Amino acid sequence: MPANKKHLTASPWQRLLKITAAIVGGYFVTSSFLLFLMYCCNKKDVLVTMKFMAYLIWVALMIIAFLAKSGWKIWGWYLLIGTLFFAPSIYGMIFK
Repeated sequence: MPANKKHLTASPWQRLLKITAAIVGGYFVTSSFLLFLMYCCNKKDVLVTMKFMAYLIWVALMIIAFLAKSGWKIWGWYLLIGTLFFAPSIYGMIFK
């Protein structure tokens, strides 16, 4: 049974943006979140749980990227969230 055409993304650029946001943006947010946890918590504990948690977060972010209406908006959100999570790590590396 084919999908209903009104629910599919019409523009190939939006489709490309969603795919890249799902793969690259989701990975960026996941890795920056885990770096944030390593900055705030005990590094040993985060490293042990990171193996399992990283895949779950990344898959959830992929699903969210494909549910979004606009590829530009999801890229904007992923860049904003990833930068916010990454900022304390950069701050700690520069001023430590």
